[in-house]
Amino acid sequence: MGVSVSLLLIAVGAILTWAVSADTSGVDLQTVGVILMIVGAAGILLSLVFWSSWGGFGTRRRAVESGPGGTTVREERVD
Repeated sequence: MGVSVSLLLIAVGAILTWAVSADTSGVDLQTVGVILMIVGAAGILLSLVFWSSWGGFGTRRRAVESGPGGTTVREERVD
């Protein structure tokens, strides 16, 4: 789930929680809205955590050297 889907879930959850005043039998729309907002917030946090671990913050340099001993790959993180 990406940041855009998470923001969509938060927006739909906020609409259900604060803007919809319909009464339905068996389903509490305000509770569904709160659940959607919590799932959206968790999705944003997870996206940011995975983004930073994959190099979203900072830059990585990769150098590949081929020689008689084989191929060597060096990675360097530049902040």
